[in-house]
Amino acid sequence: MPTVTLPDGQQRSYPHPVTVGQVAKDIGAGLARAAVAGRVGDRLVDLGVEVQEDAKLQILTVRDPEGLDVVRHSFAHLLGHAIKQLYPGTKMSIGPVIEDGFYYDVEPPIALTPEDLKRLEQRMRELSRQHYDVVREPISREQARTVFQQRDEPYKLEILDGIPDGEAIAIYRHQEYVDMCRGPHVPNTRHLRHFRLTRLAGAYWRGDSSKRMLQRIYGTAWADREALEAYLERLREAERRDHRRLGPRLGLFHFQPEAPGMAFWHPRGWTLFRLVQGYIRALVEANGYREIHTPQLLDRGLWQRSGHWDKFGQMIFSTSSEQRDYALKPMNCPAHVQIFNQGLRSYRELPLRLAEFGIVHRNEPSGTLHGLLRARRFTQDDAHIFCTPEQLQKEVGRCIDLSFRAYRDFGFADTAVAVSTRPPERVGSDEQWDRAEQALQQAVEEKGLSWRLQPGEGAFYGPKVEFVFRDSLGRAWQCGTVQVDFSMPERLGAEYVAADGTRQAPVMIHRAILGSLERFIGILLEHYAGALPLWLAPVQAAVLPLSQHQADYALQVLTALRAAGLRAEADLRNETLGLKIREHAMQRVPYQLIVGHREAASGQVSVRGRESGDLGARNLQEFIAGWRAEAEKGRPCRDALPESGRDS
Repeated sequence: MPTVTLPDGQQRSYPHPVTVGQVAKDIGAGLARAAVAGRVGDRLVDLGVEVQEDAKLQILTVRDPEGLDVVRHSFAHLLGHAIKQLYPGTKMSIGPVIEDGFYYDVEPPIALTPEDLKRLEQRMRELSRQHYDVVREPISREQARTVFQQRDEPYKLEILDGIPDGEAIAIYRHQEYVDMCRGPHVPNTRHLRHFRLTRLAGAYWRGDSSKRMLQRIYGTAWADREALEAYLERLREAERRDHRRLGPRLGLFHFQPEAPGMAFWHPRGWTLFRLVQGYIRALVEANGYREIHTPQLLDRGLWQRSGHWDKFGQMIFSTSSEQRDYALKPMNCPAHVQIFNQGLRSYRELPLRLAEFGIVHRNEPSGTLHGLLRARRFTQDDAHIFCTPEQLQKEVGRCIDLSFRAYRDFGFADTAVAVSTRPPERVGSDEQWDRAEQALQQAVEEKGLSWRLQPGEGAFYGPKVEFVFRDSLGRAWQCGTVQVDFSMPERLGAEYVAADGTRQAPVMIHRAILGSLERFIGILLEHYAGALPLWLAPVQAAVLPLSQHQADYALQVLTALRAAGLRAEADLRNETLGLKIREHAMQRVPYQLIVGHREAASGQVSVRGRESGDLGARNLQEFIAGWRAEAEKGRPCRDALPESGRDS
């Protein structure tokens, strides 16, 4: 006789096993109509699952985050149903839930186009209106193999082969559509209402560029029409802010086929790059880091000893010379160990904090490249801290402080923390992993931060803290990491003389604040829609003469601005003032200084602000003084330190 305990503490007892759906109906007809799944204890289940013993039970609707995920997962199956009807012969692979939606990777008989998305979306609506029951059917491994062999689904068969022995296997059916899934799913397609298919992309099967390229169909789904429309508006705004459009339009950078995944930085863009880099350089130098620079080309043997060649070999650009194999470095850590290894170090020298703006190359699949956000060549604000086990937790805390400080200074106030623990495939002993994971968790908790556990998501050499901030559109970006590594120093022969005279391998902390500078700049541009804060604007003021007669005075103004430290340009083209104003406004220049005959005669400038509009005539020195005050107010204080202090 099971007793279920509901979230409000209410209990209901039944004389026999009862399904989650029956409990929902017992509570009320309205809840029964809205229910999409349940949570029994810690397990998400279909409404048809029986509760056979006492348990905590939550009935989930689309208004619950987990219920919405169930709906989104069911939409992936509905998409599969529509694809199989409209494009018979399509091979199905995986269709998971992602943030704000879902996708399905498929191999259709013809290449799908945006017009096909409209057809698929219409068919999905027709199917959902038919209110098909979604039925879960437990099935044996051999039965499943027969089903998907008959349906000519090679990817499903490969997935089936990867399911461990003893793990339950189930298929879901609605009408003639069959899919293999853990579930849960909605009980009926009538729950699948507010959605949109958003875009197509390429995706290699299993993320492996040596395997077949599939087509990925993205979609989004929400609890109601209002939430869907709000999300679609965010997508439209994100498209308007796309850094791949803003970069060329603002004269910052461009891409071209001769260098796929590698940016060509223009003068204004490189100014922005150096401003971001300069901020990080000042921040880490004030916190006891020493900047270094290491080769981009290193012998293959080093990457084999570090473990990177076996783990990431397909992403490494390699070359040969004089019968030796080399790799363009995909990361900086093995090179930093080589600097540590120059000479025998004492525990008194630790912690040793080495920082590098390291240029790395990764052979990302062409289908995954996305402007600055996913590139083949990029610069990491990388650092490695070599310390004793006793220093580990404090050093992790310092890294956390630095990361939060940087995100705030760049305008990202909403930052979340996750701790990723040991993956199935890893190096190092369990004891080392225990110590590393404990140090990370204690450091996060000492800062009073709430954090999310990500089991199995750590790097192959150690666990990590990940920082995820949200931009002005509410999108989440993971940039910074702090990773603890007991293994690589041992693998590469790093040692120090401990206080007791013995030789010990140091603990190595891998730390990045922004991660890829290029990617972070892409995020910045989209966050601010190109209207960067004054301290980051590549051009802070444009001087616009009314006519060629004021060109000399415009150059005098430009000289004064630059002497005061203002990044300024003069537009001396023989174009109308209106055209110049529009162009510089489109380029998001914070200030436009217009000079005509009256301004030249009086030593003034007429000021137009990017946000404030026409500010009228100002004495030139008065404007410079005001600009300095605004710049100092908005500029991050270069020598301010996090709470952990400056001790080295």
